[in-house]
Amino acid sequence: MKTKTFYTCQNCGYQSAKWLGKCPDCSSWNTLTEEIALKTGAAAAAFPETAPMPINEVANEAEKRISCGISEFDRVLGGGLVAGSLVLIGGDPGIGKSTLLLQATNHLAKTVGSVLYVSGEESAQQIRLRGSRMGVDAGKLFVLTETSLEKIVTHVHRLKPKALVVDSIQTMFTSALESAPGSVSQVRETAGRFMMLAKGSGIPVFLVGHVTKDGSIAGPRVLEHMVDTVLYFEGDAGHPFRILRAVKNRFGSTNEIGVFEMKEGGLCEVKNPSELFLSERPLGVSGSVVVATLEGSRPLLVELQALVSTSPLGMPRRTTIGVDHNRLALLVAVLEKKVGLNLAGHDIFLNVAGGVKLNEPAADLGMVVAVASSHLDKTIDPQTLLLGEVGLAGEVRGITQPEMRVREAAKLGFSRCLLPAGNLKQVKVKGMELIAVRSVEEALGQLI
Repeated sequence: MKTKTFYTCQNCGYQSAKWLGKCPDCSSWNTLTEEIALKTGAAAAAFPETAPMPINEVANEAEKRISCGISEFDRVLGGGLVAGSLVLIGGDPGIGKSTLLLQATNHLAKTVGSVLYVSGEESAQQIRLRGSRMGVDAGKLFVLTETSLEKIVTHVHRLKPKALVVDSIQTMFTSALESAPGSVSQVRETAGRFMMLAKGSGIPVFLVGHVTKDGSIAGPRVLEHMVDTVLYFEGDAGHPFRILRAVKNRFGSTNEIGVFEMKEGGLCEVKNPSELFLSERPLGVSGSVVVATLEGSRPLLVELQALVSTSPLGMPRRTTIGVDHNRLALLVAVLEKKVGLNLAGHDIFLNVAGGVKLNEPAADLGMVVAVASSHLDKTIDPQTLLLGEVGLAGEVRGITQPEMRVREAAKLGFSRCLLPAGNLKQVKVKGMELIAVRSVEEALGQLI
């Protein structure tokens, strides 16, 4: 009997009956590799038979949450770990994915029962050495160094753990496929089998995923669609801070973030990230302002730094770190047209201190004031908070949850806040001077 083969793009998962130099789906070159089709019997046996039933007859069980012992981790998960959930964690190499899961599973092993930690990249001795440094000593935390899916499933049925960690999904393989571990077919098939294991047994499963050069999780895009929760670890190699962000969560909000600090003993929670991000803020310098961004239910105060200098180039540079490059270009045009600042021959650099990324328009007013402050070399009062979205007409528009942001600033000792006139009635905070502004020109007149 002739073996049936096909060609799969290792970048996007596109399949073709013949080899192609260029993938028709993602336009990548030389990414199609030959793979042997899945055995018919293995594919059929993987899916148990089910019967349709009316939705009102489906058991409506209350959602039970299991604490991981790390409040920042629980926050991002939506309040804790859900039984039978499949969680995918991605991030750059060395960012702290394995460290976080080792700390979480140590707590789970002490509180809920046995936990199985499967590693396809490290030996048991390496995991033990790292665990000793972090104080991991739970007797019910079992370590298994294995890459075969069938053997892992056998150990799971025998041990019956309360949680399972697979580090990483790209190293796992199933004998039903003859392609190499890490290929699109292997990643898709093994992830699907772990999903069925989680749903069928009620065991929560953590999958660690490698990331590509552009920061997305390696493997087929369907991998992120299969799992219940997708978490990304963000952080700069030059900063000790790590941000855990949910980009998909079937059991909670995708707006929450967890903030950690990498230390010798592992990842430590940051209870008050606003205070941490502002701890090294320079005072009495131009181009430095403080804005409040909202990450889910958590307000964060961060410092915006701008530097405007005369450009020796024919085309001045507009460089940003942590904010959208196009947003800065838009706001600079507003400053030139509506305020009259001549910025055409100047380089403009804008940075969010601490490695935080600002994605919401509430930071527009802060960006505008920071650029104007640096250009005019005028210092902004360090106890002033700036809030507001800026439109193309130079108007300052209202933002969401203004009172929550102002309260966070008041806790850290800020005494004055510039906010949109449309939000003034929504904010009532004692000890805070509220200044309503309707335009960028009016805001600059209050500060500079």
